Amino acid sequence: MSDAPLVGSPLRPLDDVPVRVMSARASLSTRLVSLWGRRELLVGLITSDIRIKYKNSALGLFWSMLSPALTLATYFLVFSIFLKNGIPNFVIYLFSGLVVWNMFQTAVNTATGVIVDRAALVKKVSFPREILALSNVGASLVYFAIQLGVLVIFVAVLGHAPAWRFLVLLPLCFLSLTLFTAALGIVMSAINVYLRDVKHLMEVVLQLWFWLTPVVYSYENSIAPHLRGSGLSVLYFLNPVTLIVVTFQRIFYVSTVVHSTVTGAVLNILPSWSFGRFLFLNCVLLVTAATFFLIAESLFGRLEGNFESEL
Repeated sequence: MSDAPLVGSPLRPLDDVPVRVMSARASLSTRLVSLWGRRELLVGLITSDIRIKYKNSALGLFWSMLSPALTLATYFLVFSIFLKNGIPNFVIYLFSGLVVWNMFQTAVNTATGVIVDRAALVKKVSFPREILALSNVGASLVYFAIQLGVLVIFVAVLGHAPAWRFLVLLPLCFLSLTLFTAALGIVMSAINVYLRDVKHLMEVVLQLWFWLTPVVYSYENSIAPHLRGSGLSVLYFLNPVTLIVVTFQRIFYVSTVVHSTVTGAVLNILPSWSFGRFLFLNCVLLVTAATFFLIAESLFGRLEGNFESEL
């Protein structure tokens, strides 16, 4: 037989042939079972992230409590003495929203670039890669719990009782926040493998997102009067973080209407919704967040097949 190549089929050097790694796409249920089976790895990565952050630190994890405590003390001095906006105990209102936002922003920012940052691990070890993004979310949840503890202590010191009936909404808010943050972190971490500018774009988007969330301003006093009657209030609450922030503020700040400490005028601070409406909206949000998480898992499975070649 002749060793000459076939006519019309010139041989190409193997180095010139682009290589694409294709993997069998696991079903969504298989991916979820795999995640559950690697929960010990997830806990180990969360612990490792926290240890690395405070490596060689004398106070260690105590910094996670000291930092929000100092921040809270600063806000208390600023808004109680220098920048009086007339809202009594405004620092409680502000920090109730900040604990939610800090967790969300930190988790999404760190999760977006985690697969690229740990490219060596992704190439060498076989494991559900979304665990890397979930470990960042888990670490942020630890810091969130610490900051929430600082808020509870501060509220107790001031003698400001929370809305006890609304406390049952906390688990719903926590689950919704965790699922939505995890879903967004998973999707962004996968997209960032192919489009590296996504990490920087996400930082800008989160800055805008912050001002679309009623953390440093009152929704009912600043936004609602302009949206009422136009139907745009529904659009405003499509931001899932908004409902979580407002619920936290309703739980810890309690008051929906207050009198200004400067002018004595009546100020509408929070929506005067009933407990039933808060419960219904948070249940809807929880179902939506869970659905988004499943969609994110499915999308991640479609994108991860070529991670090795892209990294």
